[in-house]
Amino acid sequence: MTTKQRRPRNEGGVHWDEKRERWIAERTVGYDTRGKRIRRKASGTSKSAALRELAKRVKSYEAGLAVGSEFYKVSDAMRDWFEYGQGNVDDETRKRNKNMIDNHIIPKLGGRKLRELRADEVDRWMHDLAPRLSTSSLRRVRWILQRSVMQAMRRDMVDRNVVDLCQVPRGREGRKSKSLTMEHAQAVVANTIDDPLHAYIVMSLLTGARTEELRALRWEHVHLEADPPHVEVWHSVRRSGDTKTPKSRRTIALPALVTQRLREHRVRQAEFRLKSTTWADPGIVFATSNGTAMDAANVRRDFRRALKLVPGIDPDDWTPRDLRHSFVSLLSASGLSIEDIARAVGHRGTRVTEQVYRHELRPIIETGATAMDALFDMPSESDETR
Repeated sequence: MTTKQRRPRNEGGVHWDEKRERWIAERTVGYDTRGKRIRRKASGTSKSAALRELAKRVKSYEAGLAVGSEFYKVSDAMRDWFEYGQGNVDDETRKRNKNMIDNHIIPKLGGRKLRELRADEVDRWMHDLAPRLSTSSLRRVRWILQRSVMQAMRRDMVDRNVVDLCQVPRGREGRKSKSLTMEHAQAVVANTIDDPLHAYIVMSLLTGARTEELRALRWEHVHLEADPPHVEVWHSVRRSGDTKTPKSRRTIALPALVTQRLREHRVRQAEFRLKSTTWADPGIVFATSNGTAMDAANVRRDFRRALKLVPGIDPDDWTPRDLRHSFVSLLSASGLSIEDIARAVGHRGTRVTEQVYRHELRPIIETGATAMDALFDMPSESDETR
């Protein structure tokens, strides 16, 4: 007589479910505060498959993972983090994060169960993105994935963060900022005079103000009748309203050309505002056609439209921030010291000016050589041959 072999202790029971036509494995994993059994169940097309799935769920319970975590996908983690995990960020940041999620994370990793995501998959995913994204964008997209998994860990949906094990590869080379030559700068000023963005272009080029500072500029901070005319660069479009750094908060004397163009711009804007029934904010210096604040895309589009009026310049090769770089380049070419340039652009010291704008600074520092030549008078070649 053969006896049925007893299943090992704590392995759980398994039976055939006629209605579902699947094997059902179940096991008691503990007791709640009322003394009621806590059970975990799993199903499979065979006994061994059901028991393997049950073992995973028991392991999840022992690791403290939430019920249903075995079905939780990367796309679910993305959605939960985007809705609840970003904190108090501005709309521009939320929009950028949404684009990163929709364009780079969900298409490749969204369908993966988060608990089954492996570090080598994340490595391959970032490696595939590297030819299309800059290194800074790769860091951003990895950060989003890492933060999403971290939040899922806090919700007991996964017990480890595999993204922490992955390094960011080197991405494609980003677009380097460029500077207008003096001839091109003069051509831009002369040929864009009839474009609505002309005053913005002239002010950016001749003062070096950041685009985020100009977009936030209000008429109460522009003093065209003062002596000298000046502008208070005290705000930006950042969520806090502050400039990039405390040193960036500065008052700039306006060149005569900027003063003239701003006066003309103010008159035209006032005339247009009187004719408009939808003008939103009369205090904004550089506004859209509806009187609302311009965003980065508005400025970039209008800037390239204006550059189409300038012979010898391809608008697609230039961005608004190149005007600030051109400002530094032109000041450097005029012989202004690096300390004075740093103060003009609102840098805390000369280090950032040298690092960011190194390609636009004069490569040869002549001050020391000139002073030493005056102190140590070397004989000329003609004197030596006498």
